[in-house]
Amino acid sequence: MVALGLAESGTEVSASWISGAFPYIARLWPLMLLAKLCVMLLMGLTPLSGGWGFGTVLAAMVLIDTALVLVPRESRFRALRPHHQNWLMLPGMFLSGLSFSLWLGQPGQIADGSLFLAAVPELAVALLAVCIFGDRRLLGISYFLGALLVSVVRSAGVVQVAMLVSCTLIMLIATLRQATVDRAAAIERHRQDLRAQRSDRLLLEHERTGRGWFWETDRTGCLTYISETLARTLDVTADALIGRAITDIVRSGDRKQGDGERTLGFHLSARTGFSDIPVCAAMVKDEERWWSISGQPVFNEYGQFHGFRGSGTDLTEMRRSQAEVTRLAQFDSLTGLANRIQMLRSLEQAVAERHGKQGECTLMMLDLDRFKSVNDTLGHPAGDALLRQVSQRLQRVVGEKGLVGRQGGDEFKILLPGGHDRTAIAHLAQAIISAVSEPYMIEGTAVVIGVSVGISACPQDGVTADALIRNADLALYAAKGDGRGVHRFYSSEMHADAEDRRQLEEDLRRALVEDGLHVVYQPVVSSITERITGYEALLRWTHPVRGAISPTLFVPIAEDTGLIGQIGDWVLRTACRDAAQWPDGVRVAVNVSPTQFANPAFPATVVSALAGAQLAPGRLELEITESVFLTDDDGTDSMFARLKTIGVRLALDDFGTGYSSLGYLKKAPFDKIKIDQSFVRGAAMKGSRNSAIIKAIVSLAEALGMDTTAEGAETQDELDLIRQLGCSHIQGYIYGRPMIAADVLAAQKLVGTAASPAGFKSSRPERKTMLRTVAIHHDGHIYSGRIRNISSTGALIEGLWNVPADTRFAVEFGEGQFVNATARWCREDRMGVEFTEEIDMALLRSIPRALAG
Repeated sequence: MVALGLAESGTEVSASWISGAFPYIARLWPLMLLAKLCVMLLMGLTPLSGGWGFGTVLAAMVLIDTALVLVPRESRFRALRPHHQNWLMLPGMFLSGLSFSLWLGQPGQIADGSLFLAAVPELAVALLAVCIFGDRRLLGISYFLGALLVSVVRSAGVVQVAMLVSCTLIMLIATLRQATVDRAAAIERHRQDLRAQRSDRLLLEHERTGRGWFWETDRTGCLTYISETLARTLDVTADALIGRAITDIVRSGDRKQGDGERTLGFHLSARTGFSDIPVCAAMVKDEERWWSISGQPVFNEYGQFHGFRGSGTDLTEMRRSQAEVTRLAQFDSLTGLANRIQMLRSLEQAVAERHGKQGECTLMMLDLDRFKSVNDTLGHPAGDALLRQVSQRLQRVVGEKGLVGRQGGDEFKILLPGGHDRTAIAHLAQAIISAVSEPYMIEGTAVVIGVSVGISACPQDGVTADALIRNADLALYAAKGDGRGVHRFYSSEMHADAEDRRQLEEDLRRALVEDGLHVVYQPVVSSITERITGYEALLRWTHPVRGAISPTLFVPIAEDTGLIGQIGDWVLRTACRDAAQWPDGVRVAVNVSPTQFANPAFPATVVSALAGAQLAPGRLELEITESVFLTDDDGTDSMFARLKTIGVRLALDDFGTGYSSLGYLKKAPFDKIKIDQSFVRGAAMKGSRNSAIIKAIVSLAEALGMDTTAEGAETQDELDLIRQLGCSHIQGYIYGRPMIAADVLAAQKLVGTAASPAGFKSSRPERKTMLRTVAIHHDGHIYSGRIRNISSTGALIEGLWNVPADTRFAVEFGEGQFVNATARWCREDRMGVEFTEEIDMALLRSIPRALAG
């Protein structure tokens, strides 16, 4: 139909064409009838002048034209389909043109030779028809065909026929050309419609996904359109928002919130376009929601402002992600504490100068003791849970006094801004140690750990962040070296100690490779028979330059560096090989580190060592410390069961000095309890409570069917007390010092397994080797001396010559710590002094060696 020119204005036939096209022709067709009547009058024709035939044609013409006026107005006609309407109109147009031409061509109506004059009214009416039909050219062609048919039949003049043929051809050519153009335009419009529909679908889908929405306002800023998806997020309907100001649903942007210099409110009032302005939703109650809004002003063809039209997207999740990224950049993801970066930034701010004055602060470095064994035995999830609980305790203890952060692993930092009294810092450090050392419940398992603390202060110990961190770390190493579970303040000599520790670590690695370690054996004697029932294998290291290195010094280094497992396996194999040469029935005891015990392959190592030495399992005694129960779980029970299956004996070493619970004794299959030497030494001294503790331990062991060994017995009175209290075995210098394997064999060949005590008759206070420079105050003078060894009641001091006996003076250990003493003897530059009152050795160890040489 498009090709034939039936479309209105080149568009496809539609309901609008049905309701507007033919009624329009019907309204104008009376002009056509009036034009025909005017032609009749102008030509001097009357209805009766041509006879009945003329009147009949005239009546038919009027009837046809009247039908063209009335029929399109009928509702039944308008209800027809477009092509039905067209086929009804085409015959009417044909008959209208035919009847008019027939009327003009009645014989006698037109004078001979006046064909041109007859053609003029025909053409005038035809042109009028063209004006009425407009671009409905097919109707015009139908009209001209009717007129042309009569003219041809009536043998009209050449001019008249030519003019009608020309009109018909022109209309036909125009119809075909316009049909081609209309078809192309219709195809293009169809494509545009498809694109528009596709765009509508995409926009609708975009709205449904919730990623974006659209809005429109009038010139007053009130909403005329809002996406339904946005309305749902506001818990209202879109209709309820129509007519409301857009500022009712959003708050204007804020420069302080990073929303740019020009906010939404500015752009709305200035009627300027804007893009991606962050705004906060004003009608959301339960949560904070952020949107990014873009919009452009809308103007008509006359430049009049009609409102805004734009889009928006939800920024809430992006803002949350950005906040999370910011949080992760400043806080530890596991514990929620400040991370390394934030702690460093805070420390740099704390030490920065203000108004020409150096900043003040205190830095604590914390390292968890025995955390690695928890992580290795219970697994990393349990270790993470433990770290979270530790962080909560630290925050609870520190409170608002400072910033708690996690350095990484099991290391923490505490920053206390401002100046603080040293005593107050010490109390806080002790409170932290006490809080962290309380038991934890991890996955139903009781876990006990400790913490060591190193402390440095600004500006005393450094004026830069790096210096404070380095010095606090050195103080932490000192705390760990002093037995862990303590705090230490930084002192300048710690640099030398740290370098010494590093060098010892290198030398220890070299000694392990080059067989620089060796094993010695100390006898264990039956208190009843006074015969040697076994030996304890003890690790020793003779440094090629420094000489003998104490195990209390190098064993912690081996534990920290991970060498303890390798060293422990070597000691086990060496001890089994040496014990195989001893008489049957003489056992060898080997210490097992918590790291070895936690290794699932340890039972296989034990079996391999026994098989390699051809040693009976019953002659091997494994000494295990209470620290293995810090992670008391199914793995611990399984390890005990596997070791007992092998047939070796198990001894609980250093009983009473570590884990405070006795519950593990109910299920751990120990054959022996070893009483720590700290309870044995001094037990025979007046006022000591150690004897009561030993008696309780012996009673507990007897009730459980276990042997007991008292360690560290050195004097005759201690030996007598131990026997009276019922200990089954005794180990200490009273029966011999540790010997190398060759000396053990030599002693066995000489006296067999017999043992005889040798030592002092009575106990004396414990003495410790100490190299410390002290100040000696006497009679207004200050002298410098050096302490070689010390006990709670006296010391050996060198550096002062020929001091008379009974000379009284005061010994200053440092920082105002004075002890009154009396000289008892003096030989050259060495003298023995007795303190007026007993001193606390633990307190003495905590005094910084500020005067050390």
